[in-house]
Amino acid sequence: MDEALLRSLAPSVLAVLVRRGADFAAAEDAVQDALLQAVRVWPADPPRDAKGWLVTVAWHRFLDATRADAARRRREDLVDEEPAPGPAPAADDTLQLYFLCAHPSLTPASAVALTLRAVGGLTTRQIAEAYLVPEATMAQRISRAKRTVSGVRFDRPGDVATVLRVLYLVFNEGYSGDVDLAAEAIRLTRQLAARIDHPEVAGLLALMLLHHARRAARTASDGSLVPLAEQDRGRWDTTLIAEGVWILQAALARDRLGEFQAQAAIAALHADAPTAEETDWVQIVEWYDELTRLTESPVVRLNRAVAVGEADGPRAGLAALAALDASSPSSSSRGYPLPRHTAVAAYLHERDGDLATAARLYAEAAHQAPNLAERDHLTRQAARLNARGCR
Repeated sequence: MDEALLRSLAPSVLAVLVRRGADFAAAEDAVQDALLQAVRVWPADPPRDAKGWLVTVAWHRFLDATRADAARRRREDLVDEEPAPGPAPAADDTLQLYFLCAHPSLTPASAVALTLRAVGGLTTRQIAEAYLVPEATMAQRISRAKRTVSGVRFDRPGDVATVLRVLYLVFNEGYSGDVDLAAEAIRLTRQLAARIDHPEVAGLLALMLLHHARRAARTASDGSLVPLAEQDRGRWDTTLIAEGVWILQAALARDRLGEFQAQAAIAALHADAPTAEETDWVQIVEWYDELTRLTESPVVRLNRAVAVGEADGPRAGLAALAALDASSPSSSSRGYPLPRHTAVAAYLHERDGDLATAARLYAEAAHQAPNLAERDHLTRQAARLNARGCR
């Protein structure tokens, strides 16, 4: 069973149902039922037209649910609009669906969460980690969003900023998480950039390309993570880097700086350095200052502490980290642990020569790691320092 194929077809099938009049929540349930049916049926009897099969099954599931609900009997006249037999249209509706999910009746945060769950295919846990909130809190947010859009007309798409936020989070999950969504996020952002002349759309595309250019060097042959400073820069994709830098320069020239352009500028400085030792950390700190001004994000301030530690020494980095802790005692305004905070503290303590503290913090960070590869990497760091302490 090709799960990647099912995942790629789901947004387009959902868009077909929504266009035919199904409310979003009922359409999503119907598509999920169709996907489960495909998992059961396709291995023994694969269809000639996978999308057409899913549209037909999902539509019947929606109609069955509609008929079962007496309060929605008025929808039974939609039977006449049942999809015609034959191959389904090959049009890609995914980007349109992103805009539909960013509905004006939802807050931006709720729209992003709903889209990540319904279209991006992320789990509630993954979305909660991206938002730095407990999983139960995110589950409630998504449920409220579904109730809000249930029955509304999807004829007023949401704004570009919300769609950009969704694409950014989908890319991050694909780049560092358990589900490979990075290439899909880049594809959709290219589509958006072709339709909308906006510097932040260009900034996001540049950011994605610059990060994606390093992907081959991020893991070793055994699957373990390779930190940026230790990566083989000969494996970086120079074509993607050149394209990303060109797109970024054109966006910055318009003098309408936004957070994605600032992040892309930082990525470009990393890509421009022939070696890790030649990285322009002073300029990177300056860009993080701009990014902090734009976002006031604790994650940005955490990354800035690392850059300060490289530019001005580990004790300066630890001071920046302490300032972050002082402004937010729980490392998050909601009391939810800030991802990689402990790992950053461990790295800076190691740079400062406090190996015992660093080893303890690496071990603690390993227990907080969001995925297995990162957990293994941090565990090895702790073991390395403990071994040095025993000699």
